[in-house]
Amino acid sequence: MATEMKSWAIKFKNLSDSDKTIAAMAKYYTCTYMWDMGEAKIIVEMLDGKVRHINTDPQPLDGYDFALRASAQTWREFSRPIPRPMFHGIWAASFRKDLKLEGNILVMMQNLRNFTVQFELLRKCGVPV
Repeated sequence: MATEMKSWAIKFKNLSDSDKTIAAMAKYYTCTYMWDMGEAKIIVEMLDGKVRHINTDPQPLDGYDFALRASAQTWREFSRPIPRPMFHGIWAASFRKDLKLEGNILVMMQNLRNFTVQFELLRKCGVPV
C-alpha cells in the first residue's frame, strides 16, 4: 500500500504542477489540506501554486488548514472520469451524508478555484483507495 500511495502522490503532483489552469491563477495558492479517504489520509502542502509536499502517512499532530472527509467509496466515485450526479464537485458532494468539510473553511474559500481544479485532477489520476 505504501508504494501505491507514493506512486499516486508522484502522479498527482506531476498533474497538478503541470496544470495550465493552476499555473495561470495560482501565484498565491498557498495552503495545506487533508483528503481523508477513510482507508487513507493524505496531506497536500501547496506553496505559490506548486505542490511542495504530499504526506501519504500523516500522523495525528501533522497540521493542515482544512480537510475533506468521506468514505473510500465516495472518493472512488469522485475520481471516475465522468462522475455520477452528486459526485461531480465539492459542493454537490457536500450534500452527501458522508462528506464533511472541516477546519479553516476561510482558507479553503480563499483558494477555492485552484483547490477545485486539483480536486478535479482526481478524475485523471484516480484515488489511492
